[in-house]
Amino acid sequence: MRLVFAGTPQLAADTLQLLLDSGRHQVVAVLTRPDAAQGRSSQLIPSPVAALAAERGIEVLKPVRPSDPALTQRLAELAVDCVPVVAYGGLIPGALLTAVPKGWVNLHFSLLPRWRGAAPVQRAILAGDELSGVTIFELVAELDAGPVLATAPYSFGPDETAGEALAGLTALGGQLLLETLDAREAGTAVARPQPEEGVTLAPKLTPAEARLDWQRPADELARVVRANNPSPIAWTTLNGERFRVLRATAAPGQAEPGAVEAERKSVRVGTGQGLLELVEVQPAGKRVLAAADWARGLRQAVRFE
Repeated sequence: MRLVFAGTPQLAADTLQLLLDSGRHQVVAVLTRPDAAQGRSSQLIPSPVAALAAERGIEVLKPVRPSDPALTQRLAELAVDCVPVVAYGGLIPGALLTAVPKGWVNLHFSLLPRWRGAAPVQRAILAGDELSGVTIFELVAELDAGPVLATAPYSFGPDETAGEALAGLTALGGQLLLETLDAREAGTAVARPQPEEGVTLAPKLTPAEARLDWQRPADELARVVRANNPSPIAWTTLNGERFRVLRATAAPGQAEPGAVEAERKSVRVGTGQGLLELVEVQPAGKRVLAAADWARGLRQAVRFE
């Protein structure tokens, strides 16, 4: 089939790479978000999908709004059969969804209808889900509510971060997307409606949610750390400055909430129930380092706020 691939971040670029390497379908263009300002210079940087497409000599479409009539016209000119979507980051209007013969096929990183929205992996980890997966579904106007074409399960590792899980889910989902596109072309793909029960929403995590509340149990705080890595990163305060926690795990024992117990090879913090063992941290103005290395520089007892 002739495809326009819609996506923006690195995980979408990884999926695009898989489609290109397979050679089973022709990607005639990509649809991605406009270049974004990055760094102190606010230099405009193309998305990872745009960068990969440019490297491979593929046309890049990056309208400010997908409702731009010029986009509909260009899709018609390209004679597009289907649009696979992976984390595009914009709402596709209904008129555009019907402009492609075999529709828009979306890869989502949960087992729908659980965790519809922008942060399904992060929300699943935060909620304590052990099983997740990927879903390929037909894009419709309602958020992540289209008929399901294929699913595959994925089990979270006990200390797996959201970033690590997304890498695994991207590899799993890329293969499933490729198989679904093959079935779509052959006319053998079967779409089934999503159940009306079990719908949960997965809005993007906020920095406020990433703050560690030491009155909560250690196992919950460990999930906060995992869910917020790589972004926005879990944090607390020490002496009025932000202290980031990139990796941590729940441990037995008890101490005053927020109180730091530092030993030669371990750093543990009291919580409302149990201890949170810090593994990797970033003090204010410092680089990321092992928690034990940070603690060796302490000259007195400390407590997180």
